[in-house]
Parts: sequence; C-alpha cells; structure tokens
Amino acid sequence: MNQLKVGIAGYGVVGKRRHQFIKQNPNLVVTAICDKSLEDGFLSSENLKVYQRFHDLIEKENLDILLVCLTNDVAAEATILGLKKGLHVFCEKPPGRNLQEIEKVREAEKQLPNLKLKYGFNHRYHDSILEALKIVASGKMGKVINIRGVYGKSAIVNVANGWRANREIAGGGILLDQGIHMVDLIRLFAGEMEEVKSYISNSYWNLEVEDNAFALMKSRSGVIIQFQSTATEWRHRFNLQINLGEGSLVLSGILSGSKSYGQETLTIYPKDLESGGNPRIETINYLEDNSWRDEINEFTDHILKNEPVKTGSSLDAYQTMKLVYQIYYADPEWREAYSISNPN
Repeated sequence: MNQLKVGIAGYGVVGKRRHQFIKQNPNLVVTAICDKSLEDGFLSSENLKVYQRFHDLIEKENLDILLVCLTNDVAAEATILGLKKGLHVFCEKPPGRNLQEIEKVREAEKQLPNLKLKYGFNHRYHDSILEALKIVASGKMGKVINIRGVYGKSAIVNVANGWRANREIAGGGILLDQGIHMVDLIRLFAGEMEEVKSYISNSYWNLEVEDNAFALMKSRSGVIIQFQSTATEWRHRFNLQINLGEGSLVLSGILSGSKSYGQETLTIYPKDLESGGNPRIETINYLEDNSWRDEINEFTDHILKNEPVKTGSSLDAYQTMKLVYQIYYADPEWREAYSISNPN
C-alpha cells in the first residue's frame, strides 16, 4: 500500500515531535514542512521539501494529510485551506483564537464530508486518563459528584518570540493555551456545563493576556467543578481529583516533553467510612507517554478505514472552546474589557 504523504505546517517543538511519531507509523511519510523561520528549499538529511509559508506548502505539494502546528492566529485559516485542497487535517489545540474561527472551520468541513478533521487534545490519550475513564464508565465507584482541578506553570511566555503573550496572535492567555487541556478533560468526565462563574486576572505578569483563571461550574448532570488555570504556579502542577459516590480518583502529574510536571500517577481511594477519612489507597505509576503515538495512529486508522473521528472531532473542539469562552465571559470585568458576545 502506498504511504499517505504528510505535510507539517509549523516546524517548531510540537511539529518536530509530531514528525518523530509519524516516522513510527508505516502508513505515513512526511514529504514537506514549513516554518516562518526557514527558507524555501530542500532538507536533504530528512528528504523534505521546505517552505517558509504554509500557503505554499498547501498549494504546491501533492499531500494527503496536513498537520497544523501553527500559531493560533492562522490555525483556522490553514485548516480551512487544507480541507479545501482535499486534505485530511490534524490541527493542534486550540483550534483558533475564538469561537468564530472554529465555526468557519466547521462550515468548511460540512462541505467536505469525506475528509477527516481531528484536533490534538493530547491529554485524552494519556494512560492515566484512559484508566480513570474506564473506572468511571464501569460504574463500580458510583456516579461523579464533584471535580477539582489545577493546571499550572510558572510563566505564560516560554518560547523565544513570546507570541503566547500577544493577544492578537494568541487570542487568550494561560486558560486558552494550557488550561484548555483540563477544560477538555472536565467535559469528558462531567459533560457540558449548565452554570459557570469565574474570575480572570493578569495581576502578576501584567501582560495582554490572563495569567490566572478561576472557575466554579455546574454541569447539566449536577457535577460541581472547581478549576484553576494558572501561570503563577512556581512548581509546575497537574492535578485532577474526581470524587464519586464510592471513592475518589486523583490524577497527578502528567508525562510531558519538559518533564516538569512530575511522575504521572492515578491514585484510587475507595470509600471506607470506618477508616476515619484515611482509607487504603492504590497508586498506579505511568512511566511512558504513548499519547503522541496513539493519537496519530488513531487518526491514520480513521483515514484508512474511512471511519468518523471519534475523539478530538471538530464538535469536541467547538464545545471545549465554547466552555473556555464561557469561563472568560462569566467574569464581568473581562466581559466589559473585551466586549465578546455571550458564548451560550
């Protein structure tokens, strides 16, 4: 079988990492890349055509798949161009700067039902998350009662050109950039939200985008969620606690390229009223991050088998972006400052 030809638009840290795992799939081959830091030409060491502009990559190359690893301001534009060229598209999160951009993508997608469009909500593929989902779905620990989550790092700007702190390019700060992963997981475990209250601030870094977002939410099924997305967590942290009727699941740490979030673990606390609040626990340690590999392999299978995208569809991306903007909008000061219409 002929390999599917892949072009990577945006060849920074994420684009290079995606390339690493594409190489491990025998059905795929990267034939061209683009990045604004590069010049048009050929990279002989990787046997790749090189472009500076993503428009040229999409228009000039004979591709089957486009991977979009670009800045937020052009992610939706590149995705639409790829679809209109007849390419299957895999786009990193976030899908754009705002809901209007993902709506335009979804309109283009509707006109091209034979193409596959998937978004890179990578955390869904971590083994700890998958195991927690399996436990919740089994019902053996009862229904979800409430969720508490913190996802934080020590700064917003961690790239050389600092575009993540530029609202015109990024669209938002720590919530849209990193917190969107936990927002997506909250939807996964609790469903869609009925009520959202929040405080959005940039009182420490004083940049164009927020450095903290605090949300208190209630899902349609009655789950209460307390969530903080922060760029003032001096020790990088990922912690998601899911309290159920018969016990608790605590997801702590996340395996990442930076290795700064600590060991990835799932701790299971059974309900034991006789323990005085100190039940015996089971902790599962995860030593390998297979999420990048599994995500790409699943997308490839959807293309080869002509299956619908199940996880990370454009609807998933839209609903997660919608919740991000519901959190923004729920803060009156933010709402007044940016005059964004109600995302409900």
